[in-house]
Formats: sequence, C-alpha cells, structure tokens
Amino acid sequence: MATRIEKDSMGPLEVPADAYYGVQTQRAVTNFPISGWPLPPRLIHAMGRIKRAAAKTNLDLGLIDKKISDAIVQAATEVVDGKLDAQFPVDIFQTGSGTSTNMNANEVISSRANEILGGKRGDKSPVHPNDHVNLCQSSNDVFPTAIHISVIEAIREELMPSLEHLQKTLAKKAQEFDGVMKIGRTHLQDATPIRLGQEFSGYATQVKYAQDRAEMTMWALDALPLGGTAVGTGLNAHPEFAQRTIEKLSKELGVPLVEEENHFEAAAARDACVEASGQLKTIAVSLAKIANDFRLLGSGPRCGIGELKIPPVQPGSSIMPGKVNPVIAESLIQVCLWVIGADLAVTLGGLQSFFELNVAMPLIGTNMLESVHLLATASRNFADACVKGIEADKERCESLVEQSLAMCTPLAPVIGYDKAAEIAKKAYKEGKTVREVAREMSGLSEQQLSEIFNLHALTEPGIRGKGGE
Repeated sequence: MATRIEKDSMGPLEVPADAYYGVQTQRAVTNFPISGWPLPPRLIHAMGRIKRAAAKTNLDLGLIDKKISDAIVQAATEVVDGKLDAQFPVDIFQTGSGTSTNMNANEVISSRANEILGGKRGDKSPVHPNDHVNLCQSSNDVFPTAIHISVIEAIREELMPSLEHLQKTLAKKAQEFDGVMKIGRTHLQDATPIRLGQEFSGYATQVKYAQDRAEMTMWALDALPLGGTAVGTGLNAHPEFAQRTIEKLSKELGVPLVEEENHFEAAAARDACVEASGQLKTIAVSLAKIANDFRLLGSGPRCGIGELKIPPVQPGSSIMPGKVNPVIAESLIQVCLWVIGADLAVTLGGLQSFFELNVAMPLIGTNMLESVHLLATASRNFADACVKGIEADKERCESLVEQSLAMCTPLAPVIGYDKAAEIAKKAYKEGKTVREVAREMSGLSEQQLSEIFNLHALTEPGIRGKGGE
C-alpha cells in the first residue's frame, strides 16, 4: 500500500497515500487496535455538522476568510452526507474525550478542503486542521455536543416514528379485541375477568408513555456544551461563537437547542447523557413486558395458555415438525436486554467524570446511538411482523374465564367472603365451575347468578366497585 510521510509534534509517521485523514488519526489507529468497530456514522455526521456550522460562524465573526470558510463548509457537508465515512477508522475504545475522532474530523475536512482549493490530500495549507477547522473549539466541548445532537436526531428520525407506529398498531388491536372476554392474571394466578381489548389498551398506553419518554430524552440533551472549550472557561473561543453556532445547528436540525448555562458542569460531567439513557432503558423495559406477555399468552398452542395466536413466520425447530415459536417477540426482548445493558455501560461511563472532564465519551455516545437504533428497528418489526397479524382465540379465552376460581370474587359482596371462598374450594376439589357450585350452595336464584356473573359488567370500571387484592 502506497504511503506518504506526515509529521506532528511527536515526529514523522507513514499515512496511507489515499487517506484524507492525517498523522494524528493514524496514530490513533495504531494505538487502539481494540474492537475493529468505528464510531457510529450518525456521530461522525454530527461532527461534520458542528464543523460546518463553526466555519460559517467563524466567517461571520471575521476570524477566517470566505475562501477558507466555503471550502470547510463543502468538505464538512460531505462528512454530513456520509460520503467520507470510510475516512473515520478510529476505534470506539480510544481516548476517553474523543480527541482522536475530533482530530480525525479536523484532518479529513482540512485535507478535503485543500483538495477542493486545488491542493492534494494531506495538505495543511491554506486550510489547517487545528487553526481553521477546529477554530474556537476543543475536543472536550465538540465531542459531547456531537453526542447530544446525534442522539436527538436519531430519536426524532428513527425512534419516535417507530414507537408511534407500534402504538397505533396496538391501539387498533385493542379495538378489535374489545369484545373478547378473558381471565386476568396476577402473581401468574387466575384473577378477575378482563377484556382482551382492555389488556391491549394497556400495552398501547405503555408505548404512548414510551413516546413521551423518548421526547423527554431529547429535552435532556438540548443544552449543548459547545463554547466551553477545554475546561469550561471558553479559552481561545470568541464569546459569541457558541451561541451563533448553536443557533445554526438548531435551525438546521429543526429542534430547539441552547447553549449550556454552566460550561464547567457541561465539561466535567455527562449527567444529561445518563439521564437520557435511563429513559431509553425504561422504554426497553416497557417493550420487553409487552413482548413477554405475548409469548406467554400465545404459549401452547394446545398445552399452554393459548389465548393469542402468534403469526407463524418461520419453522420453530430443527427436530420437532410443525413447531412455531414467538421469534419476533424473542428478537425484541433480546434488543431490550441489550439496551438495558447499554444503559449500565452509559451509567458507568458517567462515573468516569473526574475534575473537569469525562473520559468515557466514545463509549457513552456509541451505546446511546445503538440503543436508539435497535429500539426503533425492533419495535417497528414487532408491530409489522407480530402485532399486526396476531389473533385472539375467543373460545379459549372465554372457556378459561368460566373455569377460573377467581369467578367467586363477585359473589363475595353478596354472600360474604367466607362463603364465596368455600364455594371456590369446593369447585376446585370437585372439578366444577364456580357458577355450578354457586347454584348448589349460594341460595341465589338463577337470575341473581346471571347478574352476578355478567362478564361484561365485571370488566367495566366502577360498576361493581374498586378494590385490590
């Protein structure tokens, strides 16, 4: 492979001849042969957005001339558009401030800008990576700003639409199943009746709350650290740089963004990321609950609960012909477990804040972006490949209601708790329904029993009072 020689403060080093990146990026590639995983493209594109907006601001402030600004803007736009993704090879597990990736961006944009101006790859003149592309910036405020805006963009473009799609799909099923009576379950034991539509309305509401939490995640990240430079003092940055640049980013992304009020907090800690990650974890917990319920309610199909018919999407066994498994739900659950684990990594990353800097930012940013992406794709797939095609086994649902000993509950207000418990025990011992034993022991008329065991009335809130267990 052809190479060129570049120098930095540590001396000369060979760099691939066709690379837009330079010596500092090459040192990082050499120093961090850890995972082979580069940073997520969204984070790199966010770096490009920041460099592009910064170049426009620095032109407005008279800090660089128009020729240099225009070249940086054009080169940074190519980064934003993903055209230069291959030029960002630095491993996730690198310097904890993200300095290697910031310099990677500076070098690529500088090199490409000089090429645009008639020079060649690797040139540092007339556009210099530090003096021009990184002007008024530091890795310590640029990289966390890139985390914030990339996660906001991912939530808005990926997660919010997917959750909305899942919520609407569940809500439609809630309406479809509203007339299906089934037994409720608490402690995994039979409880009082519920309509399947009511159960699904709970799932739809969980996802509605998940949408709210995704929105709160964006609110947690809307204050940007840009402007604090190295330790929060704003050294080497024009006093108007941050506000002007953030205004440009806010207009470009179409979301309200502001400059962090206290740059010392913004430099020293990543608490906003920990908060936002916690919301993503909560969304994962909600989705896992729904997916697990689907698995259990569809268990069987003959020897389990079997109240739901899960869409068959692939053969379920290499040895048992005809077996079909709830694989779409299992896929979503695995994603949720991944996100919960990623939240722990972000939390532990937040603990790596010492004095004026957090030193786990590449880990934090990567895990948050991966969580958003996985939640978005898995929830949409769950809606389309599972929820849309799910069916209720109405006969099975209603037969289990009639067999349940929990049907003695509406008897208690009429004949007393102890008498109702006696009926339940006798029904269990003799293998009869509660209704059958109540005819024998309660002294109530058939009309009274029909009113007491009116299943629809039992599922209407307030009709028979509210109570716990």
